[in-house]
Amino acid sequence: MIPTQSRWFASPSPPLPTPPPRGLRNMPSLRPKPALFNPIFRLTKSGRLRRTSTGGAVRAMDAAQVFDRESEEPEQRARLKIAIVGFGNFGQFLARTFVAQGHAVIGFSRSDHSAAARSLGAAFFRDPPRPRLRRSTLFVDVLSVKEFPKNLFLQLLPPDFDIVCTHPMFGPESGKHGWSGLPFVYDKVRVGDSEDRADRCRHFLDIFAREGCRMVDMSCTEHDENAAEIQFLTHTVGRLLARLDLKSTPINTKGYETLLELVENTCSDSFDLYNGLFMYNNSSTELLERLELAFNSLRKELFGRLHVNLRKQLFQSPNGGSSPGADEN
Repeated sequence: MIPTQSRWFASPSPPLPTPPPRGLRNMPSLRPKPALFNPIFRLTKSGRLRRTSTGGAVRAMDAAQVFDRESEEPEQRARLKIAIVGFGNFGQFLARTFVAQGHAVIGFSRSDHSAAARSLGAAFFRDPPRPRLRRSTLFVDVLSVKEFPKNLFLQLLPPDFDIVCTHPMFGPESGKHGWSGLPFVYDKVRVGDSEDRADRCRHFLDIFAREGCRMVDMSCTEHDENAAEIQFLTHTVGRLLARLDLKSTPINTKGYETLLELVENTCSDSFDLYNGLFMYNNSSTELLERLELAFNSLRKELFGRLHVNLRKQLFQSPNGGSSPGADEN
């Protein structure tokens, strides 16, 4: 829930602290399932992203696109035009529901997913070096970390671009039978006061609410604190167990089967995903330290009891009492 990077954004200015990606282009994938970075854009008409001569700011420029014809009829205003940057497994997973609800979907990816897009009823473009956006555009990310993209978007995007940071806590496997009851976390980082901008945000979030998702309004900071335990800890334990090279046996217990499934689920994702959960979440470092302390404490307790039992066996007399001098220390 991989590395699919977007080339729609210029590098930030001033540079991000080390070790940051050079803009979003080299940012590792931290998706809930297949892609770390799959921002979703509301595309209608006008506007073009470009690098400025003095830095990496994103500007909107009036320009029409072939897909920018938009009805102004009231019943059509809830129909969004959504561009998914990173049209791999997870992007297609989202697009399937977007299209089913009647929204227009445009997929972008460096790999050729045109056939998959056609099968879903979506348009597809492989290399959009000069994408055009209207002046008021809604940016939505679906990263597994939230503080990092939030700060990056606030730094790069003009104030008339709205920002909503989200994390669908499910993916193609866990959501293959529907999204009902599955948590969808969101933070309205910046949404304009005008009615049309508020409505656009509401219509986008309603996509997930209509599918039965459990909508969780949570700040990016709180999300990352929780995600460190929910995701990073899970992946860490799974990868630790994988280093033990565990094998299935004829006498597997249910608990052991669960551990084998954990190894399979976590190690099926790329190490870039796991590394991103660590690198881009400040809470992950603290969690690693707590995990190490907990392991050392448990180990100390085990060896402490072993020492006590060994002393009893060494110094116990044949009649069941203690040997002379056994308690002198």
